[in-house]
Amino acid sequence: MIDTTSYSPIKGDSTEYNTLLGWLILMVLGGLGAAWYMEHNGHWVTGMDNQVVWGTPHVFAVFLIVAASGALNVASMASAFGKTEYKPLSRLSALLSLALLAGGLAVLVLDLGRPDRLIVAMTTYNFKSIFAWNIYLYTGFFVVVGVYLWMMMDRPMMKFSKGAGTFAFVWRLILTTGTGSIFGFLVARQAYDAAIMAPMFVIMSFAYGMAIYLLVLMALCQWTARPLGDFLVGRLRNLLRLFVAATFYFVIVYHLTNLYGTENHGVQRFVLLDGGVFTALFWVGQVVIGYLAPMALLYYPGTRDSRSNIVLAAILVIAGGLAQMYVTIIGGQAYPLNMFPGYEVSSPFFDGAIASYAPSLPEVALGVGGIAIALAIVVVALRVLPFAPTDLSDATMDPNSAAKAE
Repeated sequence: MIDTTSYSPIKGDSTEYNTLLGWLILMVLGGLGAAWYMEHNGHWVTGMDNQVVWGTPHVFAVFLIVAASGALNVASMASAFGKTEYKPLSRLSALLSLALLAGGLAVLVLDLGRPDRLIVAMTTYNFKSIFAWNIYLYTGFFVVVGVYLWMMMDRPMMKFSKGAGTFAFVWRLILTTGTGSIFGFLVARQAYDAAIMAPMFVIMSFAYGMAIYLLVLMALCQWTARPLGDFLVGRLRNLLRLFVAATFYFVIVYHLTNLYGTENHGVQRFVLLDGGVFTALFWVGQVVIGYLAPMALLYYPGTRDSRSNIVLAAILVIAGGLAQMYVTIIGGQAYPLNMFPGYEVSSPFFDGAIASYAPSLPEVALGVGGIAIALAIVVVALRVLPFAPTDLSDATMDPNSAAKAE
């Protein structure tokens, strides 16, 4: 599939560009400083303990990794499904997916506590562990999407871009399935150990990645005065609202399935009714902010065509996604494993007790630093290489624009 779209780097010589890049660099440095502080003093300075071992950095890291897969969805629509109207958006889609994965993995590595243990993880594999599989999935994603980008940007290789894009689509599905399986295969936490986790993470990735992509694309075109027509914005809006609705459906099925099993009544009551901050984040953050409000904005005829409402809906989806990750990752650890159904378990080692956790400033700074790493990669890459299309107006992108003009 030959791409005849014109691309060009952004100028990157304005005060606004340098200010944005400067702020991103400061946030990256803040994240690195937070990682050094936690490594130097030990993880006791965070909110984590031996019950909650994955804290706020993991919330940001997993969100970024999941969103990385979804950000590639626009490119997949063009290559794997032959939707040629998305072809001009494919380069930015692939770039954003690589940047988000780099930001998420940077947070994971810096949150290890002992970064030198990464060498052990990279040289010693236990293939009964889903974590070992994910090392190959993450590194393979960089290679596969990198090759896909090469096929799209090198004109003699463009004839291979469809095959490379289809392979990248399959790989990203496997990658997100592997990320969801981390929780789906984990039997040591009552809120996990559910097969639906894997497909739920796949559809979550579609929603989160599309929301981030929409924001980046609209900001890029607004700040560089590049035309962006209603045709493409409307297509991306329709995809976003479909993915949000599908994610909401999977969450409903997940909780209904758990409510059907008596052994899960305790953890479901904890999340849905008695979990304090986790219950509030679920109903307000995840359901209202992450699902209902965006769907109302994107489906209601009076609001769905407004670009400001589309931007607001995308921001709400991202906020709801972070809330969902917090409830899933930290709430799932806070509730104890029901080792002996029908009996109460207690011991000096907090068996049977709900764990307490409060995010610390270094943890939040590290997570925000991961987001800044991803955005900084995109901002610098857009200046160096021609990832951005020069014209996405309706006259160029909408096949019916000529008929409308007549």
